[in-house]
Amino acid sequence: MYRVLTISREFGSGGGRIGRSISEKLRWKLLDKAFIDNIARAAKVDPQLAQQFDERTDTWLERLGRQGLWMGALEGIALFSQPETFDAETMATLERKMIGEAYRAGNCVIVGRGAQCVLQNCDDAVNVFVFAPWAQRMAEVQRRLPEEKSIEERIRSMDRQRADYIRSYFGCNWMDPHLYNLMISSALGEDVVESTILSVLAGGGGLRASLAS
Repeated sequence: MYRVLTISREFGSGGGRIGRSISEKLRWKLLDKAFIDNIARAAKVDPQLAQQFDERTDTWLERLGRQGLWMGALEGIALFSQPETFDAETMATLERKMIGEAYRAGNCVIVGRGAQCVLQNCDDAVNVFVFAPWAQRMAEVQRRLPEEKSIEERIRSMDRQRADYIRSYFGCNWMDPHLYNLMISSALGEDVVESTILSVLAGGGGLRASLAS
């Protein structure tokens, strides 16, 4: 029985939107932007600070400057209450912890944050990667960010940031097909992608009962 769905996505592919739609259909908890709010609340930092470090890596200079401040801080969450002790590595560690908690609770859709790496050996989790043709991604990002001056550079930068995040904090290749049960293009249509993912989940049993409840 499949209890958890993770969705990794190219920037502008619509993967986040697909994850939200599936969570609504299944009545499963969605963990996407909720990572930011929940971690900010737990760490007692501003949500904007948490968002600044979401799915990104620290530069070597940032790591050097913060190393003495936060090393060992995971022994007590209260030590994160000062902004200078909060960085991308802290965010990644807390996201990993939240992924583990969400997996144990089950019935959830987790978007990004390395969940496919954390849960790659869990037989009751389905890991999906959503990609899309370049032109489609350009149009999507233009629609979402009409004020963006360089759409192409924004897409490349976000993809690079996500790949660096997965490599740095999880030791995985973001595009490694062995991390996923399914890699699918949203060019097929988001309805088709959703129905395909739901069919995969149904293969693990229990889905029909969830939908009927």
